[in-house]
Amino acid sequence: MNKKHLISMAAALLFAVTACTTDDSWEENSWTDNTTTTSDDNTTTTGSTDDVANGSSSEGDVTSFTVALNRNAISESVTVDSEDDDYIENTTFAKTITITFSTSGEATVSGDDEWIVSISGNDVIATNTGKNIIKYVLTGETTDGFFKLYSSKKQAIVLNGVKITNPDGAAINNQSKKRTFIVLNDGSKNYLTDGTSYSDAVDSEDMKACFFSEGQLVFSGSGYLEVDANCKAGIRSDDYVRTMPKTNLYVDASAGNGIRGNDAVIVTGGVINVNVTGTADKGISTDGEVRIDGGRTSILTSGGYEYDSDDSDYSACSGIKADSIININGGELNIKSTGIGGKGINCDDKININDGIVRIITTGKRQKDSKGSVSPKGIKADGDLTINGGQTLVRLEGTGDGTEAIESKGEIHIEAGTVECYSYDDAINSKKNLYVDGGYVYARSYNNDGIDSNMNLYINGGVVIAEGAAQPECGIDAAEGYSAFINGGTVIAVGGGMQAISSSSKQASIAVSASLGSTIGLLSGSTAILGYTLPSNNSGTALMISSPSLKSGSTYTLRAGCSISGGTSFYGLTTGCTIGSGSQSVDVTASTSISGSMGGGMGGDNRPGRW
Repeated sequence: MNKKHLISMAAALLFAVTACTTDDSWEENSWTDNTTTTSDDNTTTTGSTDDVANGSSSEGDVTSFTVALNRNAISESVTVDSEDDDYIENTTFAKTITITFSTSGEATVSGDDEWIVSISGNDVIATNTGKNIIKYVLTGETTDGFFKLYSSKKQAIVLNGVKITNPDGAAINNQSKKRTFIVLNDGSKNYLTDGTSYSDAVDSEDMKACFFSEGQLVFSGSGYLEVDANCKAGIRSDDYVRTMPKTNLYVDASAGNGIRGNDAVIVTGGVINVNVTGTADKGISTDGEVRIDGGRTSILTSGGYEYDSDDSDYSACSGIKADSIININGGELNIKSTGIGGKGINCDDKININDGIVRIITTGKRQKDSKGSVSPKGIKADGDLTINGGQTLVRLEGTGDGTEAIESKGEIHIEAGTVECYSYDDAINSKKNLYVDGGYVYARSYNNDGIDSNMNLYINGGVVIAEGAAQPECGIDAAEGYSAFINGGTVIAVGGGMQAISSSSKQASIAVSASLGSTIGLLSGSTAILGYTLPSNNSGTALMISSPSLKSGSTYTLRAGCSISGGTSFYGLTTGCTIGSGSQSVDVTASTSISGSMGGGMGGDNRPGRW
């Protein structure tokens, strides 16, 4: 909060601030009754609906939604892209080999080219040096075995009711660098478990996960796979991991990341559940891109933090961590992180949320000492962050500086969709310019600013409700030496202080001081513009309202203590509503310029003029 934007507010008075002056401040003798612009203060007034946003309103409560793992299948169809080699339907297999594991004897092999498979107990190694594209079908159960594959061709591994436990290493170790299709046979249940140490590892080969692959892993089929990882990652590819619609994966990793693809992790569809409990481990991680196009992905992280000597700082868990870019284009993503400093989505580059549903909860606190610090974040981008659609809900329950719901080290652009966030520190924070051009935005901080830009702040459209803490925090805040501009949309900003609005703004606003928990109605003559109920705690009394219905220099009526009925509601704001009679009303003048101000607590008696 930039305190140079603040001036003293008459703490006990309701007033309007216009054109960078306080000439319109309301004194007790400025009016004689509370019917200054209405013909009958005892009747309700029906308003019209403003066209204020590109998106859908929400009655959801960001303070109470839940996140949990959910293994239930979802209804999905598979539309094959004939030009995409990751669809198994585009590959023809020349041979099929079936391997049956056993708890009472040695594994067996049947089918084509059996000679390429070697078996020792239930340790099974397939080596394909020929030209055939082979499908390997794994079935049966072993408590001491594995499947290992060498191949110069792409292949498929079909899991058909198989259960493999390897106490000495990976359950499946794919040394092929070619594309490998992992087919979960329809209706099958499959289980993979590794040991707590990897004594089976070969010095010249990688074995980085319970299910490890040098090449691409593409999961398909409508069966179920559960991976219980006790030493390293659950599922890992040194290339990329992709899941197709109808797939159902559950990964429980106690000493490594859940799902890692070095180059990318792509969720085209399916049900993915990841539970990660290790220190500073990630649910889904990659050096490249995470792309979510569909399906339902649910991630829980509960591990603690650790000191990272490479970065000379602390690191903590993340639900999703990408070094390159994160694109969310559809589907459903649910993340909960409960460890100290834990993050929901963490990206070293850009994040784009274009569609779908994103739900994130973190409960950890900030860690800070002489060696460094780590703070919880809901969504953190080191590059720009853009929201073009969908619904994004973020709640941070932990405390401490830097405990922010949405943070970008670059610019933030909110174009459409619904964004609902709640945190201890800033609810939305950008290091560079911040733009809201459309959609519905609710940003609530109970210890800092609702929306905070460290450069300029531009609100050009949409519906924005920004609720900051008590003074000197603000609902919306631009950095010292920069400005806030309101050029469109419906905007509610409330906090202990008030950000100055540039006179270059294209849309008019009003500014008042109002009591916590009070309901206010704004009218133009006898026509309702909107109603709004202020937070009842952890906030301030400085209230700014901007609407496309406001014209600079025109006078409007505010009613306090009124009833609001009908219309469309979004976190205390109601448009297209009916406004009932109130306990008080007052005239206010709109302006494109608002002076910065500091709100005070409401005191005094309840006479007209007191809010």
